[in-house]
Amino acid sequence: MADKLSSEDLKAIRRIHIYLEHLATDVLAGIYRSTFKGRGMEFEEVRNYVPGDDIRTIDWNVTARMNHPFVKNFREERESTIILMVDVSASLQFSHSNRFKSQILAEIAGAIAFSAIKNQDNISLILFSDQIEKYLPASKGTRHVLRIIRDLMAFRPTSRGTHIANALAFLGTIQKKRAVVFLLSDFLDEHFFHEAAILSKKHDLICIKVSDPLESHFPNIGLARFEDLETGERELIDTSDIALNKNMELEASRRNQKLAKQLAELKIPLTEVRTGQDYLPALKKLFQKHKHK
Repeated sequence: MADKLSSEDLKAIRRIHIYLEHLATDVLAGIYRSTFKGRGMEFEEVRNYVPGDDIRTIDWNVTARMNHPFVKNFREERESTIILMVDVSASLQFSHSNRFKSQILAEIAGAIAFSAIKNQDNISLILFSDQIEKYLPASKGTRHVLRIIRDLMAFRPTSRGTHIANALAFLGTIQKKRAVVFLLSDFLDEHFFHEAAILSKKHDLICIKVSDPLESHFPNIGLARFEDLETGERELIDTSDIALNKNMELEASRRNQKLAKQLAELKIPLTEVRTGQDYLPALKKLFQKHKHK
């Protein structure tokens, strides 16, 4: 839910608004426009067949009625529909630095949103945990993107868990027209590849992962009590335990390798950003790679 914002919250949103608008206008505008420039084809008219036309475009229904070959004529769609699917589960409220994983993803999504409206694209927002927390249908314009920024920065989810498959299934039921879908998460939930495979056949699905170094290695602070942000379970852990840290590193590596391998097999682009680092180079590289798909 969107809580009532304090004056400090509003100032923070205005600051990030100014920063993201600058980012979209001065840094990402050209690369975004050349990457997402209207990727579909829209039916325009039926016309007489001309020798050399692709026979796959013949409209057999009209041809049968008129007893003369006709073909369907298409034109490129100039607008794209961009969908931001942003994980707002409790595990995103974590970082070793001064900015949570959730803040990093919110900024990246916001930069994409501003880039989209600069290009006159429609943009939609889905916030999800283990349920759909909020859905804003696709629209365009400054007011719409400012609402998206506010929700990205200030939304308070009602649930703590993660269920990416549910979010992808939800999108599959509401979005019939082809769209570019950005899925932003820390991907601690690994049970979504089937739904991703289905969705990626109809839409351009792009994954952006945020991670933190402490997710693969404990700092050596002796005995400490840790809490699972999603389940609330607490455990006393000896952070100096070498074997424990080794197992933690191996599990993080296994999870990362599985994600990369499964998405590569599905030909779904993946990029990773880390807390405490500049995400802009990774975002620009992702756009460039997607441009050449």
